Amino acid sequence: MSTVRRVAPPTDSRLAASYAGSQLADAFAISLPDHAPDDAMTLAREALADPPRWFRWLLAMRDAAVKPLGLKTSAMMRGHLEEIGVPHVDIFRVLEASRDEAIFGEQDRHLDFKLSILIRTLPGTTQREAVATTVVHCHNLLGRCYLALILPGHVLVARSHLKAAARRFAAERPGSRR
Repeated sequence: MSTVRRVAPPTDSRLAASYAGSQLADAFAISLPDHAPDDAMTLAREALADPPRWFRWLLAMRDAAVKPLGLKTSAMMRGHLEEIGVPHVDIFRVLEASRDEAIFGEQDRHLDFKLSILIRTLPGTTQREAVATTVVHCHNLLGRCYLALILPGHVLVARSHLKAAARRFAAERPGSRR
């Protein structure tokens, strides 16, 4: 099974121009087996779909904490996206998608958030990897405080989602059993 590793935010991502001046720009990667999806949106759905129960619990705690501050809860984000018919994966609005990269994001008066799921081939090899990159630009003190509060959880969540996708790919290996 692929190990999740921290990597430099990829310069070949369409988010690269937004790294400068951000309060957060981090990236994590997994190696992809040959049979893993070669379409970034399909891979993003694998990484973001069906989060573990502990993540839903953390999200519920986050929602309870941010609602009094006027920030969007996950249910509000999901409901709004469904209501206006915007493509999304769970709570993540699709901003753009190509074969090699899917970009999700949200903007509000406190911060702008973007997430990229990029599929790329490692230089000099035929080995592919998936890189999840997060970029956050804070607009005010509340945005910076929010980012500081969620940052430890963000790293755990990003790594966990990629690890879960890697497990799914391993389970889907030709000839393997679920």
